[in-house]
Amino acid sequence: MAPNSDPTKSKRLYQVWKGSNRFFCGGRLIFGPDVASLFLSTFLIAGPAIAFCIRMYIKIKHENTNAGRCYSILILGALLSALDLLFLFFTSGRDPGILPRNSKPPESDEALDVTTPSMEWVNGRTPHLKLPRTKDVIVNGHTVKVKYCDTCLLYRPPRASHCSICNNCVQRFDHHCPWVGQCIGIRNYRFFFMFISTSTILCLYVFVCSWINVLEKEAGNDSNIWKAMSHDILSIILIVYCFIAVWFVGGLTVFHFYLICTNQTTYENFRYRYDKKENPYNKGTTGNLGEMFLSKIPPSLNDFRSFVEESEHMVMGSMMPNFMKGHISSKEKIDIEMGNRLAEDTGYSLPEILRNLEFDDFEDELMIKQEGERDMDSFFLEGQDMKPSDVISILGSGTVRTEQSSASKNGDGEFMESYSARNETDTSGKPIM
Repeated sequence: MAPNSDPTKSKRLYQVWKGSNRFFCGGRLIFGPDVASLFLSTFLIAGPAIAFCIRMYIKIKHENTNAGRCYSILILGALLSALDLLFLFFTSGRDPGILPRNSKPPESDEALDVTTPSMEWVNGRTPHLKLPRTKDVIVNGHTVKVKYCDTCLLYRPPRASHCSICNNCVQRFDHHCPWVGQCIGIRNYRFFFMFISTSTILCLYVFVCSWINVLEKEAGNDSNIWKAMSHDILSIILIVYCFIAVWFVGGLTVFHFYLICTNQTTYENFRYRYDKKENPYNKGTTGNLGEMFLSKIPPSLNDFRSFVEESEHMVMGSMMPNFMKGHISSKEKIDIEMGNRLAEDTGYSLPEILRNLEFDDFEDELMIKQEGERDMDSFFLEGQDMKPSDVISILGSGTVRTEQSSASKNGDGEFMESYSARNETDTSGKPIM
């Protein structure tokens, strides 16, 4: 039986998608989680545009003026408004270039064979989790680092980044725009630029035409500008509104036109500062403009309406903390609660020695030792480097008891006094010598 004929065993991809996107029309339209902001943007565009059309219609019907010219202004204003809203919808309702997620970490030739204590209890299930954090790739003769995404379980291609709002890796990620409620990436950046540039043209158009309406009113009121303005309040409101809006959308248009001419993204411009170092993607102004406006938009890498097995999309995400390194650093603690939950869900047993393990004391002692602020006479720090793996092995032998002590976070003298005052015992109940 075909997969799509058995709904009990398979679902469409958009129904099991792990991102924060909102899907409509059976997965044909994809929006960001803040899609509600699209209504605000639509109102900010359509409201003044409708008011302008109403003003021109009143002028045609009730004022002695050239009807043909006013009809032309009205129709052109309506077309600009409709085009602006169309570009807004194309920007917001399409896949910006989301990278498909992996259901498991990729195989890596660089994976280390060292087994860390934090991974021993899941080693049978995830034997290849120690992956390098970054990789070097060559782009136009330049070395570019690509990062590993713990959420999508993949190495991001050059210029891709993970959007924390949509929870997806996006190709040629520019930014997440709250005004359109969507990420701006390789598949909708062209529509985004057309949206903001059309908004700028529309603002200037309404601004100029509204001033013309006021000046024509003035001509019929004995050249009294204030009297003309008092009789055309709607045009004054449109003038003020467009004057404020054009600084925002106009500035944004100029900025993104600069980014297009230099082949940068907003993310790269703020993070890498290509004005201070060479941009590996720059093809010259003509080449950059051609790449943006004349090249074919790549197809989506995801068929959100396709049928998939739900179990195939149950990814681990970023559940394992920093598994690329061969030892536990001070920032790589074992999440005991997470481990217990995973053990309950999967049937894997977390070793008893790890369930009650506290790393705070070990980190404090290691930090004090590294800074040279004390010289421990303790048996487990004498003449050797203290590592969490050593502590785990000592704990396994039953000779040291882990104990949270507030004195470990006080001064050196208080720590030594507190530590010496402890009556540590081994498993047999005898004092440690």
